Amino acid sequence: MYKKILVAVDDTELGESVFQTALDLALHYQAQMMLIHVLSPTSESYPDPIFTTPLASGVYVGLHEEVMRAYAEQWESFEQKGLDMLRHLTQVATDKGVATEFTQALGDAGRAICDLAKDWQSDLIVVGRRGLKGLSEFFLGSVSNYVLHNAHCSVLAIQRPNP
Repeated sequence: MYKKILVAVDDTELGESVFQTALDLALHYQAQMMLIHVLSPTSESYPDPIFTTPLASGVYVGLHEEVMRAYAEQWESFEQKGLDMLRHLTQVATDKGVATEFTQALGDAGRAICDLAKDWQSDLIVVGRRGLKGLSEFFLGSVSNYVLHNAHCSVLAIQRPNP
């Protein structure tokens, strides 16, 4: 039934549940998996934003450069952490006999997931659902809601376990 499963993962407990569910499905259906991790500003570990406007007097140019360098290091670490997670999960799936590849995207998570699903011709998308409601959902957005309404294929939304 499913031959190409797109799996949206992150470094949370929910992300691990999403991965494990998708892996079980891929094993059952002998499907391929594509893992995607999206570097999004709504992520808790996203580097702190900085304001990069140069100071007119030029007195603090050295300080400005140091702040930029620190931000670049934070960003590189953030990006590398995602790639390390993807490599690890890919190895876990490959060791179980599931053909798996991965990608990391930047930007709006819902849109990135739907675009990749269409380009890769997925049969199924497995995504986590945090269970946000009301103002939290309004301000933070709902990746799973976007994917459910915009995906070209079936979507399995894994609910965050109750605390």
